[in-house]
Amino acid sequence: MASMSLDTRIRLSVMMFLQYMMLPVWWIPLAAYVVGLGGTAGFWKPWIMSSMALGCLASPLIGMFADRHFASQHVLAGLNLTAGVLLLVAANISNPAMLFVVLLLAMLCYMPTWGLTSSVSMAHSPAEKFPQIRVFGSIGWVAAGAFSLVGLYLMKVEIDKTPIIFYCGAGTAFAGAIFSLFLPHTPPPAKGQKASVVDVLGLRAFSLFKHADFTLYVLVSILVSVAFSMYWSYFSEYLTDKGFTLLTFTTNLGQVAEMLLMLAVPLAIAKVGLKWAMVIGLLAQLARYGSLYLGEISGALALSYVAILVHGLIFGFFFVGGQIYVDRRAPKEMKAQAQGFMFLATFGVGLLIGNFLCAWLIDAYKVNGVRHWEPVWMWTTVASAVAMVLFALLFHDKTKPAEEQPAPEAAA
Repeated sequence: MASMSLDTRIRLSVMMFLQYMMLPVWWIPLAAYVVGLGGTAGFWKPWIMSSMALGCLASPLIGMFADRHFASQHVLAGLNLTAGVLLLVAANISNPAMLFVVLLLAMLCYMPTWGLTSSVSMAHSPAEKFPQIRVFGSIGWVAAGAFSLVGLYLMKVEIDKTPIIFYCGAGTAFAGAIFSLFLPHTPPPAKGQKASVVDVLGLRAFSLFKHADFTLYVLVSILVSVAFSMYWSYFSEYLTDKGFTLLTFTTNLGQVAEMLLMLAVPLAIAKVGLKWAMVIGLLAQLARYGSLYLGEISGALALSYVAILVHGLIFGFFFVGGQIYVDRRAPKEMKAQAQGFMFLATFGVGLLIGNFLCAWLIDAYKVNGVRHWEPVWMWTTVASAVAMVLFALLFHDKTKPAEEQPAPEAAA
């Protein structure tokens, strides 16, 4: 594939910035906001926090529409517009059960955009250059903290526990919807081809399971995501128990590191190959939970920062590396569906299982209302070690980098 133009690079980078900015502004403070609703909030909190995982269920179906029926940039615009409207509705709901329903619908629109933006990016640039575009998503994630700072210092309002978070998310979603219309044209590669029931349901990506390497990748990814969810969903509880303050700022150190490490992914792939670059990510997750376990038994809480700072290695090398692998493995007419399926497996199935399993694990080691974290970190360390060993020993990458070919906009 020919190298992308500067104009295309800028547009794809802005797309990633907006797409990953619109979530954390309301997702990170969501748990605290839900608790403040009172009533049945305690029952609905784990369900509301699982709306992200459940939202991934729509990813393969949306990918099918982008592969067969509509230009990807138009699908992206429609999803962002709908998600923005639903967030406006969420801002005016105080009933936890209704909030779950509305946020679930919003996530069914939002979560497919992660796979969709990936397929759009890799349709207009070599897959191995994708991290150079994806890094702007990490920048957008960090920049979302600006909403809280503006609210606190200019409006004198702590917005994190107010409905304002949904208005901020909606505004960013509308900006993303408008900007999507200015993205490079990405036509459906399989338009006009005969579609079966499997295609209509967005299940064609399941055909990739005929490849043993893909099957192992998916199974290991689910295991990795189950362990990953302990940090993703519950790490703030650990930090609170240990007396940390400024939780969003503290955890955002991981995203800052991710911005830098994301750029190292192509270099690592070129140096050691895609498989071993992904193993580095798995080793980083082992280091995360191993450091938390050692910190707990030794009292060295400074090791918590190790767990935070390796986030970029985990996300960039394993999860983004996985996106590159899926793009290589999937045929042209199935790339959007395949990316959607990858997010379904990781941030859908894996995160959903992990959210409930990790909540049970934390409660299982609670004594007289006090959480005991040492065994929690021990089990997540074991799970991470198993995933790394399985992948390192059994995964055999049989894909190759895409050959040079004209980008879609160049061929138009």
